[in-house]
Amino acid sequence: MKTFQIKGTARLGVGKKDSKVLRASDIVPCVIYGGDKVVHFQAHENEFRKLVYTPKVYQTEIEVDGNKYNAFMQALQFHPVTDKLLHIDFLEIRENVPVKLEIPVRLDGYAKGIQQGGRLKANLRTLKAKGFSKDFPDEIVIDVTDLALSESVRVGDVKVTGIEILNAKSVPVATVVVTRAARAAMADAASGKKK
Repeated sequence: MKTFQIKGTARLGVGKKDSKVLRASDIVPCVIYGGDKVVHFQAHENEFRKLVYTPKVYQTEIEVDGNKYNAFMQALQFHPVTDKLLHIDFLEIRENVPVKLEIPVRLDGYAKGIQQGGRLKANLRTLKAKGFSKDFPDEIVIDVTDLALSESVRVGDVKVTGIEILNAKSVPVATVVVTRAARAAMADAASGKKK
């Protein structure tokens, strides 16, 4: 898994008024929890652009006043109207403690069902996984080449070494759906056979 680096400074005031003043200057208040102590820090919103606006998951190395912390981004808060980044929660990575993360899914291959007139539908963009930080991949790649019309890859079919997928096993991750054109072609083929 790739690492993303952020430099920040410790926050002295952690109340609503202090946070409002920071946000007015494009500074994002953040917190790192899950370690020996909770760390409140701040950084300019530009520090987070490549971390927040990407489908990939990064391990984040955060430097706060000379101290370094390894963490995963856990929760984001955006302004409901302007979409401005308001707050980020980070979960500190500890070697022997498993964590839960949303890992992005990438579908790979050209499904047989598409060649038959179907359309590939991604039902889940991420999968919730539990494991140790060293075992997490950047993304979960699922091969859809063998999927025919109306077939699905379910969560139970996805296996990633070293991590446990927490979503319900029966939920489809990707499905080749039958389009109207494919349905009409199948109906024509069926009526042609009856004659």
